Amino acid sequence: MTTIPGLNWLTDVSKFAVNRLPAHSDHMYFETLTEARSTVPMKMRHELNGNWKFYYSINPNHRPVNFFEKDYPCAGWGDIKVPGHIQLQGYGQLQYVNTMYPWDGHHELRPPAISTDHNPVGSYVKYFNVPANMQNKLVYISFQGVESAFYVWLNGEFVGYSEDSFTPAEFDLSPYLIDGENKLAVEVYQRSTGGWLEDQDFWRFFGIFRDVYLYTVPEIHVADLHVRPELDSTFTKGTFAVNLKLQGSAPSKITAELVDRKGTLIQTGKAENIDGKWSITMPVKQPALWSAENPYLYKLFIQIYNESGNLVEVVPQKIGFRRFELVNKIMLLNGKRIVFKGVNRHEFNPRRGRAITKEDMLWDIKTLKRHNINAVRTSHYPNQSLWYELCDEYGVYVIDEMNLETHGSWQKMGKVEPSWNIPGNLPEWEPIVMDRAISMVERDKNHPSILIWSCGNESYAGEVILNVTKYFKRVDPSRLVHYEGVFHNRDYNDTSDMESRMYAKPADIKKYLNENPEKPYISCEYMHAMGNSLGGMYKYTDLEQKYPMYQGGFIWDYIDQSIYNKDRYGNEFLAYGGDFGDRPTDYGFCTNGIVYANRELSPKMQEVKFLYQDFKLVPDQTGVTIKNESLFSNTADYELVYALFLEGRELYRGRLHATVEPQSEDRFEFALPAEFTAESGEYCVQTSLLLSESTQWAEKGYEIAYGQFVYQVGTKKLAPVNGFLRVAYGDVNIGVHGRDFTVMFSKGAGSLVSLNYAGKEMVSLPPTPLFWRASTDNDRGFSQGFDSGLWYAASLARKCVNIEVEEKESHVSVGFTYKFSINHEIEVKSVYSVYPNGSVRVKSAYKGAENLPKFPIFAVSFKVPADYDQLEWYAMGPEENYSDRAMGAKLGIFKNQVSDNLSDYVMPQESGNRTGVRRVNVTNCNDQGIRISSVTAPLECNFSPYTAFELENAQHVYELPPIHYTVITVAGKQMGVGGDDSWGAPVHDEHLIKADQDLEFEFLIQRV
Repeated sequence: MTTIPGLNWLTDVSKFAVNRLPAHSDHMYFETLTEARSTVPMKMRHELNGNWKFYYSINPNHRPVNFFEKDYPCAGWGDIKVPGHIQLQGYGQLQYVNTMYPWDGHHELRPPAISTDHNPVGSYVKYFNVPANMQNKLVYISFQGVESAFYVWLNGEFVGYSEDSFTPAEFDLSPYLIDGENKLAVEVYQRSTGGWLEDQDFWRFFGIFRDVYLYTVPEIHVADLHVRPELDSTFTKGTFAVNLKLQGSAPSKITAELVDRKGTLIQTGKAENIDGKWSITMPVKQPALWSAENPYLYKLFIQIYNESGNLVEVVPQKIGFRRFELVNKIMLLNGKRIVFKGVNRHEFNPRRGRAITKEDMLWDIKTLKRHNINAVRTSHYPNQSLWYELCDEYGVYVIDEMNLETHGSWQKMGKVEPSWNIPGNLPEWEPIVMDRAISMVERDKNHPSILIWSCGNESYAGEVILNVTKYFKRVDPSRLVHYEGVFHNRDYNDTSDMESRMYAKPADIKKYLNENPEKPYISCEYMHAMGNSLGGMYKYTDLEQKYPMYQGGFIWDYIDQSIYNKDRYGNEFLAYGGDFGDRPTDYGFCTNGIVYANRELSPKMQEVKFLYQDFKLVPDQTGVTIKNESLFSNTADYELVYALFLEGRELYRGRLHATVEPQSEDRFEFALPAEFTAESGEYCVQTSLLLSESTQWAEKGYEIAYGQFVYQVGTKKLAPVNGFLRVAYGDVNIGVHGRDFTVMFSKGAGSLVSLNYAGKEMVSLPPTPLFWRASTDNDRGFSQGFDSGLWYAASLARKCVNIEVEEKESHVSVGFTYKFSINHEIEVKSVYSVYPNGSVRVKSAYKGAENLPKFPIFAVSFKVPADYDQLEWYAMGPEENYSDRAMGAKLGIFKNQVSDNLSDYVMPQESGNRTGVRRVNVTNCNDQGIRISSVTAPLECNFSPYTAFELENAQHVYELPPIHYTVITVAGKQMGVGGDDSWGAPVHDEHLIKADQDLEFEFLIQRV
């Protein structure tokens, strides 16, 4: 009987798959053993990617209803690329929302209803001829990803219907194929019942965004296989069983060959047929074990023979032996306690959205490995199959998350309110939810990198999701199950094998771990890395060694979800929610990556790499202690390099072969020649572990871990300065003149107004006290502008109430005392001491007062001409760092330009700061300019093309004014950037500045 498709399926919870083939493993297959052993593409697969004919409709009433008919004319339609999103190819409305449903405020809907006046439709047509090698055979079509619901016709005949955007949908085309040209028609709907289950924090795209291909199969075909590697309790004896589901006629025999990483034959075997079920079982002695540290993969070649004894199919299947289990409340991999050093990762590209390429994935996997990230949560949907292959091959642990999020159905305005939560305990929603679980598991079950199945994200809790867990455990006891949502409803605690929370503060995690918990803990989302963030990450990683049941976490998140757009002048910029006229929207909340959307590293990655190191290096003046926290790998693949620096200048470099076994530590002495340590000054010993040989993810010599030790020899002293100074007392100005320089102070301006060396004026705008920084995303999240905004005003206006001039034998001092309207008790005194060599020593002292809010920075800020834009630092770097995000910074000399300090955060904000500043040269292209140096304690400094106030008032980089100045900000202290979350969590107390304390700092300005 012919099935007649209906639009009512879009709102029918029971209609989510019509004529769709059962989900199966994502294995490859070939006709010969030679092909299977090579890297040639599958000959029995034919891609339909490329240009398709396309018609866009705003809703079903405006669609070309009968476009699927064989003779319907589509020649006048436009073209669209597959794979790709419809909205990124000139059609429809781009929209980003986080938790609310995208129709919120436009329609009053409750599931499973959808809007009828706004439900965009994409009508696709592809004409093709059946490839010669597929003619007179069964032919199927595979859609690897279509968002969110679609109907399929071939040559005017209805083929099938499917929902679930992120797992394959496959159909049998054989009954509908004709000789010559075939017409494939696909009708994609943006909104459907499935859309209620896909309320993830991402751009709401739709369309055919993953590969589409035809495939055929041999006369006997392995339709599905399930590999079950097992290890005994000693991890020295392995066995694997492979269960096969065959399609077609009966085979005469099935054989198997197992080869190791080098291609050496290890074992052979034959399949057994028991009651029509074929399976292969093989023992493996002393198997090499799979882990992220050593992702050892065997390869199994399954060979199918027909009744005539001819080989008709070969299936190559990679196998990793590993054992993941929960023992005594601890998650163990191959008998060792595992710690996840992870990230949440959306599939994203700023031009292609979620239609990412192999090149994107290779860049990502190498970036993870290079920065000590050992785990990924596929937030919040199954990824492309290739990603799991790469994780298997390169070594990355995976939490594989099913395509389920109903956040907007139970949390409104940040409050838990599950009055109409789905799926909850609603039995009518269980089949559609379970289908998504089955589709994920059946496709991904053979990947050793997947340690944990996840029941989805932020969908509250209930019987339906609990039954998903039961399904996972029934079909795959080799993995654990994760689900964070039970935190909000403890009636369903058995849904998750582990305690999983999002954005819990370190103190809350400690409280859980100190109360004799029943489950190990992971932070499935932590360190909300929105904009300039990731401060205080060390507070989480410190828990890994203190609490065995704390087993790591996953940073939110890996990559910014920003999309290229153009401003009114045609210049490209990276846009966020709302930039496309989309409403409702959640604006910049889509930019939370430690990697920018264009796949450039953000400064935050410096901290991640250091805190996720498996090798901890603790040097001192005579050697280094190496603590190897790896589970299985020693340090033999790395070379230990140590170097001695004096005031940033390298004096000596040595190398050692240092082997430390896993889960142990050792000390290695190095002899630094005595002649290099006789001079007074600041010394730094830096130690690094570098790759001894190139790997598939990094070149030989790449640094994977480092540690440093800083110490002082002798006392730091300012050299005495001799010479003559002349003071000119004017009615308004006080001039201090020396050889070839003038420093001028203004009574009217209440500040230093001129610093002139050899006729070159350095001061474009006088120095003033600064209490405000351009708000970061986290600052906005915890309402710093509301709570502490008066310091913004204090930074813009002050009153000079006293001027003191003192002529001394060695220098002339001019001091200014400032009062502020926000509170008459607070004051700042800035004293400028001018020396005969032209250097100016600046001391800024703040007198605090009670009952005032905290302020973000205590600094002196001034402008110099924009030509002075070349920087040479001796400070902590090379990337920007802050008091709560400086663990990964190195002390050294490095160079950049002022414009480099405007980090590429999509929304302008505070960026470019360096802590531990000893000195900075600020020069023009002729190496002329000034030096800023610390006097007693190291400083924090920033050099920017813009003031804090210009950055504060810009929503995009293109809104910033043309560059006219270099803005120099020298701080005694700046608050940290925080990152526990971006919607209310303040910076930790020890990284704040309290207004009731007295503060002071000094720095020196010298000519260069």
